[in-house]
Amino acid sequence: MQESRNPYMNRALAQAEAAAGRGESPIGAVLVDGASGAVLAEAGNRVEELSDPTAHAEMLVIRAAAEKQGSPRLGGAHLYVTLEPCAMCASAISHARIDRVIFGAYDPKGGGVDHGARVFDRPTCHHRPDVVGGVMEGACAALLRNFFKARR
Repeated sequence: MQESRNPYMNRALAQAEAAAGRGESPIGAVLVDGASGAVLAEAGNRVEELSDPTAHAEMLVIRAAAEKQGSPRLGGAHLYVTLEPCAMCASAISHARIDRVIFGAYDPKGGGVDHGARVFDRPTCHHRPDVVGGVMEGACAALLRNFFKARR
């Protein structure tokens, strides 16, 4: 799939842009039913707005979809997120039994999937989703870079 033509990552980017507009770190996520392609939930970071350090985009879509489905397990779901999930979000992804994680920009400093804690590689990990990194990486990284550059 061409980098600019991933409709779910484009939606995640739109959520990230909305988060930036609210003064939040520009990270967006979309949770999709892997079989039907139906969007289960989408959100951008709301950490500052909610004064909640756990209000990452990934956590928000997991909570919303779990409530909507009436189950803490979201097997069959695919998560699209603009930045490599941190260790907290990776643990929640594992506990939710999400089948696939597709992320944009890599996060060498705070990532918990390909960097840092590497949550899914731990022998104590409950569930290891398929992971695809670097999808629309350029657009995702540019949004983050420009946001933080403007704040310095």
